Amino acid sequence: MKKREEERIAALRDPKAENLCPHREFCGGCIYQGVPYETQLADKEQQALDLFKTAGIKPAHYEPIVPSPERYHYRNKMEYTFGDLVKDGEMTLGMHRRGSFLSIVTVDQCQLVHDDFNRILSATLEFCKDYTKYNKKQHKGLMRNLVIRCGINTNEILIAIVTTSEEGFDADGYTKMLQALPIDHEIAGILHIINDNFADALKCDELRVLAGRTYYNETILGLQFQVGIFSFFQTNVHAVERLYTDAISCISDYADKKVFDLFCGTGTITQAVAQKAREAVGVEIVPEAVAMAKESAALNGIDNCTFLEGDVFQVLDSLEESPDAIIVDPPRAGISPDALKRIAGYGVEEMVYVSCNYKSLVRDLVVLESYGYKVEHLRFYDNFPFTKHVETVCLMSKVEGK
Repeated sequence: MKKREEERIAALRDPKAENLCPHREFCGGCIYQGVPYETQLADKEQQALDLFKTAGIKPAHYEPIVPSPERYHYRNKMEYTFGDLVKDGEMTLGMHRRGSFLSIVTVDQCQLVHDDFNRILSATLEFCKDYTKYNKKQHKGLMRNLVIRCGINTNEILIAIVTTSEEGFDADGYTKMLQALPIDHEIAGILHIINDNFADALKCDELRVLAGRTYYNETILGLQFQVGIFSFFQTNVHAVERLYTDAISCISDYADKKVFDLFCGTGTITQAVAQKAREAVGVEIVPEAVAMAKESAALNGIDNCTFLEGDVFQVLDSLEESPDAIIVDPPRAGISPDALKRIAGYGVEEMVYVSCNYKSLVRDLVVLESYGYKVEHLRFYDNFPFTKHVETVCLMSKVEGK
């Protein structure tokens, strides 16, 4: 399947294409390198529509895919890994090589991020070149990750270096180096994360603040948010403002309604809905995201929204009051069967499903249709140009008598 996808996309490439990424030979992030943007959009849209057709899902109303406001420099977050391109080679810092779990490609000229990300990556790699890189098989070594996040509308940047608990890292020297670096953003904070977990994932055993604070500020839909290093927050801010606006407008009338916003992250949709509805309740499993959501709501002066921490199914099972409308924005894996059944059991007339993975969305829609819902509106959003990812907004309504 993957080979067929690569062959299909290869046939779409323009041999005369300009602005090709210098990392395209090894980095597996941008599969549409060399493909004209309009062709990317058409291909993504068709792949998604074909899956909906195969599953027998027929929306009553469909609108064409929405392009991204920016095609380059749109990402506000990157997690880089220390490693090597070839075994026992010189240290690299960047992304996993296409098709490889162990090889890391230095991506210091990435076109999807602001140039400050590339400057910080290059400076960090130079600073750390004499340290040991973490070995994923032997679980030894010092350097693990570099995480950079920035506020697109606030020009703040948050930097976190991730190491094991092995001694030797010059945190003070690293901080001074970053503070002297000529970059366009204002540094909101520099963090040192200690991670001794065996998993190849960003975990935190200890968080040390080297300078500034643990979050950066961002504004979306006129609301202020404080985003921590671990918080879920949409990657393409300008694109997601359009998506959120459309998603919220899918519900016909918020007057005097109680709305559940499930898998709410830092509560962007929850707070925007609270300005229209009687009450909004956000549910999120990540503790830091819930804490940030509460702080943001207080910052924005919104007092008719509540944020509950925990697994969606378990939280809903503990609530007595029912919602009048539901918005869901789950992770890529979609919604668990138990949670889907519980959500459908409320029987709300309107439900909005925001998805970052149309494959799990299709699976969940089939289940929701079996519970008496039908797809009223469907639209795709290209929030991640040059990658295979597509965002979706889907409005479902309860079929009368089911």
